[in-house]
Amino acid sequence: MAGKPKNEDKMGDVLLQVQHDLRQLKCNIEKNVSASDEGATLDVQALDNAIRRTQRSLMKHTEDYWKTVNKQQLILPTIADLQKQTVKTHKWKPCLESLPDVHSQRKKFHGALPERKVKHPRNISGPLESLQVTEAKGKHFLDLPEDDLEPVFQPRLLCMSVEHKIMSLQPRQDIHPSKIESDSKSDKDSKWKMDSESSCVRKVGERQPLWTSSPTKSKASEGMEQRDTKASSSFITEGHQNRSIEASVSTTRYPFTIVKGQIDLTAADFQHFKLSFSLCWSNVVDALEALNKLLRDFAVPVAVVNGERLVELCLKSYYGGRKTPSAAALLSVLENQEEVSGLVSRPGQRYRGESGTEAAAIRIQSCWRRYLARTAYLCHCRRKWAVHVISLAWVMHTERCRVKRALQARRFNQLENYRSRAQHLAANWKHIRSSKRTIIHIPSLGFSQRRRLNTRRYDVLQNIQISRLCDVRDDNVEVIYVCPMHLGEDILEYYSSLLKCNGGDTRTSQASSCSRRFIILTPEAVDHFPTHNMCLFTLLKYSPRTLKRIRHLIQGKQAYIVGGVGHVDDLAVADELDVPILGPEPAVSQLHGTKSGGRRMFSVAGVDIPPGQGDVYSLNQLHETLADLMTQNIRVQRWLFKVNVQRGGRDTAFCDVCHLSCYSWALQRYHRYGPDLWSSKMIQEPVLLRYLDDVPEWLARYARPAKTSRFLSWSSFLKAFLRQGGVVEAYPPAESVTHLTVDMLLEPGGEVTMLSCGDRLHGSCPLDAVGSTVPQTSVHPDTLRSICMRVAQACQQHLIVGYVSVGLATFVDRGTMEQKVWAFDLDIAYSDHLATTQMLLMMTGGTLNWHTGCLEVPAPVKGKCSEYPAAATHPVVSRYAVIGIHLFHSNLSMLYHNVFFKICNVHGIGFNKKQKQGTVFALYDSSERCSIGMIAVSEDLQGALVTFARNLSVIHQEISSSKKQGETNFKDLIRNIEDVLQMVTQNKNRLKDKPAD
Repeated sequence: MAGKPKNEDKMGDVLLQVQHDLRQLKCNIEKNVSASDEGATLDVQALDNAIRRTQRSLMKHTEDYWKTVNKQQLILPTIADLQKQTVKTHKWKPCLESLPDVHSQRKKFHGALPERKVKHPRNISGPLESLQVTEAKGKHFLDLPEDDLEPVFQPRLLCMSVEHKIMSLQPRQDIHPSKIESDSKSDKDSKWKMDSESSCVRKVGERQPLWTSSPTKSKASEGMEQRDTKASSSFITEGHQNRSIEASVSTTRYPFTIVKGQIDLTAADFQHFKLSFSLCWSNVVDALEALNKLLRDFAVPVAVVNGERLVELCLKSYYGGRKTPSAAALLSVLENQEEVSGLVSRPGQRYRGESGTEAAAIRIQSCWRRYLARTAYLCHCRRKWAVHVISLAWVMHTERCRVKRALQARRFNQLENYRSRAQHLAANWKHIRSSKRTIIHIPSLGFSQRRRLNTRRYDVLQNIQISRLCDVRDDNVEVIYVCPMHLGEDILEYYSSLLKCNGGDTRTSQASSCSRRFIILTPEAVDHFPTHNMCLFTLLKYSPRTLKRIRHLIQGKQAYIVGGVGHVDDLAVADELDVPILGPEPAVSQLHGTKSGGRRMFSVAGVDIPPGQGDVYSLNQLHETLADLMTQNIRVQRWLFKVNVQRGGRDTAFCDVCHLSCYSWALQRYHRYGPDLWSSKMIQEPVLLRYLDDVPEWLARYARPAKTSRFLSWSSFLKAFLRQGGVVEAYPPAESVTHLTVDMLLEPGGEVTMLSCGDRLHGSCPLDAVGSTVPQTSVHPDTLRSICMRVAQACQQHLIVGYVSVGLATFVDRGTMEQKVWAFDLDIAYSDHLATTQMLLMMTGGTLNWHTGCLEVPAPVKGKCSEYPAAATHPVVSRYAVIGIHLFHSNLSMLYHNVFFKICNVHGIGFNKKQKQGTVFALYDSSERCSIGMIAVSEDLQGALVTFARNLSVIHQEISSSKKQGETNFKDLIRNIEDVLQMVTQNKNRLKDKPAD
């Protein structure tokens, strides 16, 4: 900004000097004219010298001024001060009436240049604006005017204004005496100037770049530069004619050519372009240098430059923040832009131009450095990511370890508390058993998560033991039953009315109080985890309101927990309630409660077990074990495969030896050597090798799951078998096999009590028990008691207390014709059979006599109760019962329980409280209602079986139709009962025939 006032002062001085020279010139001309009148000559050379000197000085200072203005941001005065700051432009109008020789030519000259008015400035849109003379501090200097009609001023107006003023001050060369032309030629030139001026003004109104439509100004500048040449007049005339022709042919008035990045400075087109835009040539030079360098760098052979576009580009002082225009902007000024752009965009073209080798080397080095830098950056990013992952993993690991240690410490404390409470329970068991106590029944099935999620109706399966409520038949017992589901009012009312009749005697106050000594609670977590199939202890652990209520109910009372299948959350609940558990530690029950653990326990007890092998976890081990067992026990016809963790025989598969191709050959070898020599390994080796080859294919083709609802095929069963481990056992080699269930209580004080026993009834699966007949009649009571006591002692040695269920199988050996009893199953939990037996004992008021093997119930009272003394003992009679635990019929869901009971009453299905016989039902759920339990009591076993089968048949006929039979196990159970009835009839006939012999 410092250069602007200085240049303005110089420009003002120049103009003042011009006015002074013109005054002197006027005086000289007047003197010369007066002298010419007297006969003297006019000094034209002096006039020409004065005009030339003025022209050069004005052009020099004009260029300096524009250089300064182009590099600065001009600041305009405020709108309020425009009128004060603007001074009217002074125009010099000399009086030339006294010059008769030149007056006509001056008149023509001024006629070609119309008068222009300078208006006050309002807005500046570019760095170059037109100048006006203002006055400040007594001096005249240049200011920036603006047209009121044009908010964006066109820079070319400056060139036109300055040239017009110069031309108005400069006399034409054709008035020189040596170069005077005819008046006709002067008239033509004046007419041409007027046409050019009018076309210039018209294009300014169209807002087009002014330098593209002002050939008159270019000719004026050419004339000023070439005044000293001899042929200046003819050159100007030819230039006017050529420009007129060019404008009619092409819109580009100032094209020039660049060959191989070099401009021919002597070329006529370039000289013409340079002279036309000499006032703004300083800006054009920078753009031309950048364009030349671009064309040299890319080895462009020929480029035609549009001069008008180039000047328009140069007059834009801002190139997007660059000092020079961009390559795209430079290419836009070319006439052959498409050809040049295609050449420039060609891959590798830059390296064919100037300094291409250096550019290629720089490019290669930059790419290599970029590759190294990016590789290092990516390596750094990977390391940073790895550090983040490692640190996060380490934090998570440390947090997991901390939580794990906290859980281990907490569980260790819970285990220590369990052991201390178990010791207290064992020390005070006799007192607790004989005094008032509260039993918290939690029928939980703590199986693995995989098995729980794959089991349908898991809550119903846990609620099958709802008959535990019948423990209230003891007057000293209060029962808190934790239910795994919400029960309806119909079931609650049913069990309330059922528990009122303790042994069918409703005349005592104790019987009426039974309904007040039990309570059913449902954990609130059942609603929060409806589909997770959690065990009941886990649900209770996450139910603080239920735990709080249980604490209030047992406050100040003797209480203990009776659970189900052991789980680690048993200890947490017991620690929360601060009560002992009548059962072993969860780890102990999980170790010895499996099929393999049961075999180990039976081996320790010294009881007979089936030939087999436990802890099988691989397929090769399975094949080798099975081949060895089949070789040693060649008379066994069926082999069983049992998954370690299961209840009953649901997860069992079997395969018959009769399908083995080499079995007949092996049996011939057995008969050849006899039983005594067959025990030799050398004789068994050929058969063993043959079995090893044939067993894999034999299993794949003929092995079948015992219950297809659990496993659809052998392959699916084999996956579960190998994942959990299992047992390979022999099925008893007899046509008639009876399975027994014995439930015992291993008391904390060391005593053993047999609570129930019965012969199993099977449905569709011969290895899964659906019910039983109570009491058992297949094994002598003394033999049965001896086996159970040995098993109980072995369990107590392994710190097992609580409820234990033993599975036995009895059959007659074909070789010796003696009865054998095999122990094959051990469940360390409260069984479904025991829960249903408790209902049987409560309804009949009887007890099981293990010495006689009978169910003894009080004899029916025929007279009044007062006839018998209070201290007298009532006579007892024997009863037999058939228990159905897992009765299933899909059509039962169509009936509500009250409707179901009405149908049963219509058909005479009910329980006679006085006779202590009839039918009692156990209800499990209120929603699906597909599963029920049923107990049929009669005076003899045959009558109980017939009653049970008749009840099943009647119920099936009432709830089924010919088109909708439904899914049920009633039919299979009826067929099994018919087989048992046939066997019972045969046994009775044999007993009758013996005395006759």
